[in-house]
Amino acid sequence: MIGRPARRTLVLGGARSGKSSYAEQLLRRAREVEYVACGLPADGGDPEWADRVALHRDRRPASWRTVETVDLVGVLGRPGPPVLVDCLSTWLARAMDDCGVWAEEPGADERLAGAVDDVVAAWAGTRRRVVAVSNEVGSGVVPATVSGRRYRDELGILNARVAAASQRAWLLVAGLPQRLK
Repeated sequence: MIGRPARRTLVLGGARSGKSSYAEQLLRRAREVEYVACGLPADGGDPEWADRVALHRDRRPASWRTVETVDLVGVLGRPGPPVLVDCLSTWLARAMDDCGVWAEEPGADERLAGAVDDVVAAWAGTRRRVVAVSNEVGSGVVPATVSGRRYRDELGILNARVAAASQRAWLLVAGLPQRLK
């Protein structure tokens, strides 16, 4: 990247595409980074997830602080060092659950739309340098379930809105970064 680094960068890719590693490379020169893990807590009872979290932590510098939260609005709204959000895909899954989408609770769609609007507004307005990772959707197999298709559709919308509010967007294919914006 020539010149000043972009303040808001989205890194998309499929499973095991290298998107997280590439996002980390974009912030490698920062003395400290707030690494926001939006998934389940590492000690949440899922050994495979805990192993993945441990691998991610092991490859990051000791000066990078891991924060396990889904409060992206709060993180993006406060001052601090650069932020790496990993990832919007897991944030959305948690948001859909927290809003009651899967339980088909009354008002769930409106709550989810509000949560997405709030995150996109925080992303667009942040004063911090931020890199977010998300799974690219739409080029793979159509999910076999209604809930899978709903998640895919919501993630596609979220990715498009975040990309529109980003200065840079990258797509990782087989470990190779392709600049989209």
